[in-house]
Amino acid sequence: MEINTKEFKHCDMVVVKGRVDSSTAPQFSKALDAIVEKNIYKIAVDMSGLEYMSSAGFRALLAAQRTCKHNHGEVVLASVPERIREALELAGFTELFKSFNDPLEAVGSL
Repeated sequence: MEINTKEFKHCDMVVVKGRVDSSTAPQFSKALDAIVEKNIYKIAVDMSGLEYMSSAGFRALLAAQRTCKHNHGEVVLASVPERIREALELAGFTELFKSFNDPLEAVGSL
């Protein structure tokens, strides 16, 4: 798994590539936590390079969303691959996260 963070004027974007599973989810969670620790509560997650995300990855997203919403922000998803979108729907997460086709559109929503 590879994670990069991009800073924008009103939010940060996490670009995640590869697989987020039980062994890599802690790194993903740390990347999200690092943004929140800077008092930035608007986060876009670019999933265009994501191959797989386990429930551990979903929990990391949910924890970040909870923290951001509590601080009047939000986590939005961009370029979610079809297979991961289906898993998010099965888990009932599609109602908890706004999703955008384009990463810049996601950033613009924040």
